Amino acid sequence: MNEMTHLNERIPAFCEANLVPGYLAGVYQGGSVEIVAHGTANVASGAPMRPDTGFLFGSITKVMTSTLLLQQVERGTLELDRPVIGYLPSFRLATPGAADKILVRHLLSHDSGIDADLYFPDASGPEALEVYLDGLGRHCGSLFEPGEYVSYSNGGMIVAGRLLETVTGVRYHDLLRRDVFEPLGMTGAAVSAKEAILRSTAIGHFPSAETGAARPTSMFMLPDTWGPAGATPIGTIRDLIALGRMHLDGGGGVLSAEMTERMHTVAHDMGVPNVPPVGLGLLLIPFGDTTVLSMSGASPGGVAVLAVVPSLDLVFAAFGNAPQALALHNELLLWLVRRQAPVSFPALEPIKIDLRRYAGTYRSQQLRVDVRVVDGGLEEQVTYEPADASQESIFTQFAGGSFAAPPTRYIAVGKDLFAPAALPLETLDGHARQYLISYLGDKDGRPTHRCAGGRMTRRVPE
Repeated sequence: MNEMTHLNERIPAFCEANLVPGYLAGVYQGGSVEIVAHGTANVASGAPMRPDTGFLFGSITKVMTSTLLLQQVERGTLELDRPVIGYLPSFRLATPGAADKILVRHLLSHDSGIDADLYFPDASGPEALEVYLDGLGRHCGSLFEPGEYVSYSNGGMIVAGRLLETVTGVRYHDLLRRDVFEPLGMTGAAVSAKEAILRSTAIGHFPSAETGAARPTSMFMLPDTWGPAGATPIGTIRDLIALGRMHLDGGGGVLSAEMTERMHTVAHDMGVPNVPPVGLGLLLIPFGDTTVLSMSGASPGGVAVLAVVPSLDLVFAAFGNAPQALALHNELLLWLVRRQAPVSFPALEPIKIDLRRYAGTYRSQQLRVDVRVVDGGLEEQVTYEPADASQESIFTQFAGGSFAAPPTRYIAVGKDLFAPAALPLETLDGHARQYLISYLGDKDGRPTHRCAGGRMTRRVPE
């Protein structure tokens, strides 16, 4: 069975079984691009999903922000190993002295320690990133020393966006159009809802609490303050394929081959199964002996993915307009790689260990995680603690409703490693390893940090 026959059969079956209104997938290999479009782009209007339908890129924008910053490194405007404050004196964190230690490269390799994952200041227009930076210094501290750990960092990428504006004198969105969209031929890409409304554009959906059926999101995109991390750029599957091909073509004329290779080279590896090695702006996910350069992108009620496999001359891009489509992204990517290369993942097996050292409270900005031992396993209660009404409104719309999850049980599958008790262990491979939880560090016999979904929380002293 060839790729497109499989995709044309599997995508409708998954979407029907999992109540995903619409789905887009594209595959580049051997010089040709094939795109599959299925279902509905917007259940409110009934608009169909088409091959040229646009969608929010979400965090795939981070690959573009990293590309823009590395262009400036090539031009001699920035140095990766110089402190950010040397270029951006207004950069501050609420933890005294923490910002002074952060180097430019830490912004791209997600190891800056900036604690701002749920910080959503509401501002729009050309001054939005200045508003973000000002609030960062007043409200957000540090999770760890720069370079100590990896914690997926929206804040780091937004600081990178403001850094770009400062050193170039050009607003972030204008840089994105001029130095990424245009040279790569991303002709369907835009940076605002005002532009997207002029063409076919999908919106996100969430499962209805009553019926499970898809309901349209009440918020199309996050505020402009999150632009460089993934709030605003919109485009098509063909645009993402063009971005991916840049990483097969030695930079595609946008970056040098040497600088592109730096994006593909491990910058930080924590050595834990639930966090892949990180390059500059890319996750370097091991699928057995095959490395997949990847970034996924969540938007309100939607999720996209871009995966590049240089050893197979393969680019895979997809978007589904409901959060549950992430499972299909992972399934299709695994299928595409396994057709051409052996793929295996270290087996996960339940083990018995003393769980008491993990119990306690862990925090990050506006998030609290209470961990306790229950019936021979760990139970976690995650609580969102909004800083103000504006933050709560933005985040709950982004999440599709009130963030009030029931406690979740976990079983030990390794030293300091846990898996959700409700999920079969054999399903936790590829991108799905992000559902594992790891504990890191040691102080007085207890871990100092908890890592879930690639994001760190810090233990609160008792």
